[in-house]
Amino acid sequence: MKKKQQHPGGGADPWPHGAPLGGAPPGLGSWKRRVSLLPFLRFSLRDYGFCMATLLVFCLGSLFYQLSGGPPRFLLDLRQYLGNSTYLDDHGPPPSKVLPFPSQVVYNRVGKCGSRTVVLLLRILSEKHGFNLVTSDIHNKTRLTKNEQMELIKNISTAEQPYLFTRHVHFLNFSRFGGDQPVYINIIRDPVNRFLSNYFFRRFGDWRGEQNHMIRTPSMRQEERYLDINECILENYPECSNPRLFYIIPYFCGQHPRCREPGEWALERAKLNVNENFLLVGILEELEDVLLLLERFLPHYFKGVLSIYKDPEHRKLGNMTVTVKKTVPSPEAVQILYQRMRYEYEFYHYVKEQFHLLKRKFGLKSHVSRPPLRPQFFIPTPLETEEPIDDEEQDDEKWLEDIYKRPAGSGSPSLLQSFWTSLTASVITEELAGSSLVTVQKNLEKRP
Repeated sequence: MKKKQQHPGGGADPWPHGAPLGGAPPGLGSWKRRVSLLPFLRFSLRDYGFCMATLLVFCLGSLFYQLSGGPPRFLLDLRQYLGNSTYLDDHGPPPSKVLPFPSQVVYNRVGKCGSRTVVLLLRILSEKHGFNLVTSDIHNKTRLTKNEQMELIKNISTAEQPYLFTRHVHFLNFSRFGGDQPVYINIIRDPVNRFLSNYFFRRFGDWRGEQNHMIRTPSMRQEERYLDINECILENYPECSNPRLFYIIPYFCGQHPRCREPGEWALERAKLNVNENFLLVGILEELEDVLLLLERFLPHYFKGVLSIYKDPEHRKLGNMTVTVKKTVPSPEAVQILYQRMRYEYEFYHYVKEQFHLLKRKFGLKSHVSRPPLRPQFFIPTPLETEEPIDDEEQDDEKWLEDIYKRPAGSGSPSLLQSFWTSLTASVITEELAGSSLVTVQKNLEKRP
């Protein structure tokens, strides 16, 4: 029996029948010599797997490191080609929040002008639309010192946007203290009606106070609480004379001491601020139209407000804020009030005229008549939304520029001017797009 030939290095000869034709492959001998010289390089299959796993972990760690510190160009190209997200998309900084325009709104509400009704609506709307409703527990401090103005402006400016801040406070000039001037909104009413509502509210509250047997001002003396309104006016009590009657204009004039002095200076400054800083000043007697325009101008705040306002449950809550035990003063007392509040009425009629211009522009007819010799009182409910007018009656855009233009040489356009520019452009190209008011929509459909 023939013995198997042993290889000099040990083990069986790889070519037991002799070397193949042409000799052994080149380098085989050198490989054998290298192995024999480095016997420690011999390893098992388990060792090989461990090495491969280590290499894989190293490669993955290197890849994550590159992605975290800025991926190579080829990975960016690959991402663009595949359209998939990368590590940075899931673990990088969150994208910046896209804010609506405008995202800073201030409602420095005038007392006894429907403000509690509007605040009730805003609470519902803030939950519905997700904006930040910022309110204040301070109700009776409308005039602020310089430091108080700075502190309040700082607190408002640092609120999360989009925000709507509301408080009884006279107009604040944010730009004076280096802040971004927000967009203002407000609502006023007939001055004598407002005064009478406040007069009896301070004494007897509203239906909520009556039902709970609560008195609005417990420290008020009984003779003052039951003071006849005619006696207060005719005898010129402080509560029924100036400067206490000069109430609405300071909310628009501002914090300057002269804003609290009845006169032309405060009146003209209030008009100027209405034109330059207020997106809308509405009239309480036409509240539904005010809500319509707010929904049109600020949909990210007021979308759907009219349907909420008309809801029977909200109507029930709104009726609870009606002042109780109001009485009508005598014609003589009313005439005296009208004379004492002549600046208030001049401002009221000016705002009412601008409000009716806006209504006409957006297709709502206003019955404008000559002002009566003395004001009419106690309008029981807000007027219903009126029928729209035809475009032919008001197709000139110049009125909007005249109302909301800045004085010559005043510098760059304000935030409010920018808003009006974009809004005017949208009005030209569309007719109340997306309006939820059935009255307006139906009448617009009737146009040829």
